[in-house]
Amino acid sequence: MYRTFAASLISLTLASGAAIAADLPPPELAYKAPPPPVYNWTGCYVGGGGGYGMWNQDVVAETFPGLVQAGPTLTNGGRGWFGQGQGGCDYQFSLPLPFWSPNVVIGAFGDYEAGNLRGTVTIPTTGTFGAESMNNAWAVGGRAGVLVTPKFLTYFDGGYTQANFGQVNFSAPPGTIASNTYNGWFIGSGFEYSFDFLPGLFFKTEYRYSTYSTANLPIIPTAFALNSTKYIQMVSTELVWRFNFGGLSAWGH
Repeated sequence: MYRTFAASLISLTLASGAAIAADLPPPELAYKAPPPPVYNWTGCYVGGGGGYGMWNQDVVAETFPGLVQAGPTLTNGGRGWFGQGQGGCDYQFSLPLPFWSPNVVIGAFGDYEAGNLRGTVTIPTTGTFGAESMNNAWAVGGRAGVLVTPKFLTYFDGGYTQANFGQVNFSAPPGTIASNTYNGWFIGSGFEYSFDFLPGLFFKTEYRYSTYSTANLPIIPTAFALNSTKYIQMVSTELVWRFNFGGLSAWGH
C-alpha cells in the first residue's frame, strides 16, 4: 500500500511540474550584437574641393640671346584661391613587422587645379613690374599611408606636376612675357577621414610643395630675358566619394 501511495505521489508531482513548466514563458535568448562592418580602403574614388595657394619665384635679368646675368636676384610671388578635382585608386594591405602589423594604403592619383593666384614680377635691372598669375596646374603621382584607425588615414605623396602662368605685361618700358608652362615635381602630406553618416563619403586635407624647372623668358621686344625659378605651396580640402572594386560598397559586403 505504501508503495502504491508513493508511486502515486511521485506521478502527481511530476505531472504538476510539467503543467507549471508548460505555463511559464520561454526563456529569453541572449542578445548578440551584430559584427561591426568590415571596412577596406581598396578601391577607386573621385573628389572635389579647393584651397589656398602661394607661389614664389627667384628672378634674374639676363641679356638676350646671350643670357648673361645683368642684375641682382629678386624674389617675388603671388597668392590666391583655387578649385580642385581629383581621382585615383588605392590598395590596402597589412604589413607584418616584428612588433607591429600596420594596415598600409598605397595608391595612384591625378588632380587638376584652376584659379587665379595673382602676384607681381619685377625686372631687377629697371624695377619695372607687371602682374603675373598662375592659372592652372595638374599633377599625377602616388601616395603611401598608414591607417591610424580603420577610418583615419595619414599619408605622404609625390609625383610630377605642370603649372601654367599667364602673360605678363610690363608698364614702362613696354614689354611682354608670353604665358609659359613649367614642369616640376611635388611632395605632400595629408589625412583622410571617413564620415559615419554616409558610408563612402570622406573628408581630406593636404599640404603640397612643388618646385619647377628654371625657365628663360624673353621680354618682347627688348634685349632682355628673365631667368625664373618658381615654387608653389598649396593647402587643399576635398570631399571624396570612394567606391570599392567589383561594385562593393565602401563598407564591405
